[in-house]
Amino acid sequence: MRQAIRQWFDSLVNRALSLVVAVILITAVLGTLINTMAGRQELDKQARSGLFTLASQIAGDLDDKIAERFKVLTATGKGLSMDELALRSRAQLLLSRKTALQQLFDGIYLFDQHGTVIAEYPEVYGQVGLNVSNRDYFQHTSTQLTALISTPFRNHYNQQPTVMMTTPIFDHQQRFIGMLGGALLLGSNNFLGNVVHVGLGKRGYVSVGSRAGLTLAHPDQSVIMQPLPEASKALAAAQSGFEGTKLMRNRAGIETLTAFYQMDQAPWFVAVTLPVAEAFAPVNRLQDMFAWLVLGTIGLLAPLAWLVFRRLMKPLADLSGQIASRNLESSNEPVFTTGGREIRAVADAFNRVVQERSRIFASLQEREAFFRALSQRAPIGIVQTDVLGRIDFVNSAFEAIMGLSAAQLRDQYLAAGIYPEDRAEALAAWREAMHQNRVFQGRLRIQDVVSRRLVWVDVMTSAIETPDQCMGSMSVVRDISREMAMEEQLSREQARAESILGVLQEGVLMTDRQGQIRFLNEAACSFLGTGADCLDRNLFDLITITDAQGVRTREAFFSQDETENLDLMITNARGQLLDIELTMLRVNPGNDAERLVFVLRDDRERRLQEAQLSWEATHDSLTGLYNRRAFIDILVQWVGEACNLSTPSVLMLIDLDYFKSVNDRGGHLIGDELLRHLANVFSESVRQSDFVARLGGDEFGIILPACGLGRASEIAEHIRRAIEERIVESDGDRYGVTTSIGLTELNAGDTGYKEVMARADEGCYAAKSRGRNAVVVVPAQGIGPS
Repeated sequence: MRQAIRQWFDSLVNRALSLVVAVILITAVLGTLINTMAGRQELDKQARSGLFTLASQIAGDLDDKIAERFKVLTATGKGLSMDELALRSRAQLLLSRKTALQQLFDGIYLFDQHGTVIAEYPEVYGQVGLNVSNRDYFQHTSTQLTALISTPFRNHYNQQPTVMMTTPIFDHQQRFIGMLGGALLLGSNNFLGNVVHVGLGKRGYVSVGSRAGLTLAHPDQSVIMQPLPEASKALAAAQSGFEGTKLMRNRAGIETLTAFYQMDQAPWFVAVTLPVAEAFAPVNRLQDMFAWLVLGTIGLLAPLAWLVFRRLMKPLADLSGQIASRNLESSNEPVFTTGGREIRAVADAFNRVVQERSRIFASLQEREAFFRALSQRAPIGIVQTDVLGRIDFVNSAFEAIMGLSAAQLRDQYLAAGIYPEDRAEALAAWREAMHQNRVFQGRLRIQDVVSRRLVWVDVMTSAIETPDQCMGSMSVVRDISREMAMEEQLSREQARAESILGVLQEGVLMTDRQGQIRFLNEAACSFLGTGADCLDRNLFDLITITDAQGVRTREAFFSQDETENLDLMITNARGQLLDIELTMLRVNPGNDAERLVFVLRDDRERRLQEAQLSWEATHDSLTGLYNRRAFIDILVQWVGEACNLSTPSVLMLIDLDYFKSVNDRGGHLIGDELLRHLANVFSESVRQSDFVARLGGDEFGIILPACGLGRASEIAEHIRRAIEERIVESDGDRYGVTTSIGLTELNAGDTGYKEVMARADEGCYAAKSRGRNAVVVVPAQGIGPS
């Protein structure tokens, strides 16, 4: 089959016919591509706009539903303001009368302040008595005291995907006494159920997802409440707040156009999806029609073109016969033919080539005689071979290398004189050089026939060619036995030095004046992060060397004669940041052969030990908080800054109440565990700019820079409540403490940290005297008798 195709394309007529067909096909393909691209662009623009508009409308409808429910739920919650006892006694009756809520939600619930369901509607769910204090929606509502919509969860009743909309309930003194919640089943027609049934072509659909990464609504019920596909960059962008239309693949692997629109009332987004095949169906039908039109055109024009080209090529066949006769010397007349201008030009060119070849052949014979006379006097060996590699000519220098006369060498194969162990490799390299039309150059051994000694020679071989044929080869052979002996001795010395440097753990490298690496050992390669490929590369391009003053350049090293044991950091070619100790020595300073020798040592372990010792000196080992000494140093700093701050800093001292009884009842292990829990509460309750320390056994301190007493009091009260609620359980026993907290400002009139500490400590004592579990603010002048 392949041979038949080659024979068919050997004909110029067939090639011309193929060219015509190819031009038609290329023109058709280009036209199709241009029209398809234009059509697809317009359809893509329309599809993206339509999908995005639909997504925005659906998101707006969902926002309106949520806003309506929030409005009714919040208003109802405000209307339930009463004392806690009344709320408990009338809970079920109150819910049964809230018809507006009953129409808007699938279930409504009243919770007490501890998260227990005290009433529900309808009562068929049987959730009364259920405690949901561990649910995020109760924790957020009870702490933030505001209405919110929960993250989706599976309910206790039938494990259906559900969201809870909640609002806090206060008594007449504005104290939190419970929570009103409305439950919405995500799949019900009352909320998201209708969304997934929106018609969109044959396979288009609408879905809803959360920014937390869950599927909330989807035609495929099996993926609801399942994580969104992590591999989708489009869905990841939607989770980050993206609005617009993207090209992506859905869960079934189908390429789709998907429009995303973010909702305002909940951290959700609406996705409207349409398969690309449906969006671009009109363009695909147009492509099919155009393809049939092209096939018809080719079927009509191809036979006609074949007949025309065959007639035009007949004079060329006549010319081919005349050239064959001229080449066989059966005719000495110039060739001639009729036909087109191009064919006549070929005939004229052939006649000129024949005349030029005759002239060149005569000139070549003259030059060969001149070359043979000149090469006989050359000091290096010269040998000429024919196309088969047999020796035609040698000079006297080559005779001396081989130990044979020219008569003995003539007609012998040149390769036969190569030492057998080198012959196969040398011939393979020679053939590759000839194939690539370049000069062969190599080193090999030749055996002197007379003395039987091996002679190392450097050989260069080039083909002798004319424009139309190869006539043989010319080789230049130089005896390099003495040079090879010297190189071998130098190589042994270099190997000995490199073996010594190779076993060192320190990196050793040498550069020239420009920073180019001239030598390095294996350890240095590891420091540079380049593997073994770093010779002749610039050291200061591969790595960045820095110290406390900044980057150290090549000029900085050349400004010093030597440098010992510098603590530096380098960023190597892999981006790794390494701690090193560096020593540098200048060799041959001031001339062109000047070199820099660098010795690099890994200094990471020593610096890590110093950092660990520094941390242990300033932190409490049990809680990980600052210790008393570090805390005093920071307090002294902020006392000094008091006069420069418009908002004063605040010192908070915290004494744990009843901590001794925890140690007495549970032992010191329980006490230590409780202290670690409380340390986490302190750290999580303050700002990142604040400083928390353990000052003693059950005494803690917090510095709140530029905070102000108002904000600090809120933080202290939050800490007091959080500590009061924090319980550690062990073997069925529960352990907890409360706190007595003293607050005071740092002002410009303070003479030192002890004065500030005394005021805050005074607040702690005042809190304990008032029954403990209290926060007391101490003004700069102290507090009077209570």
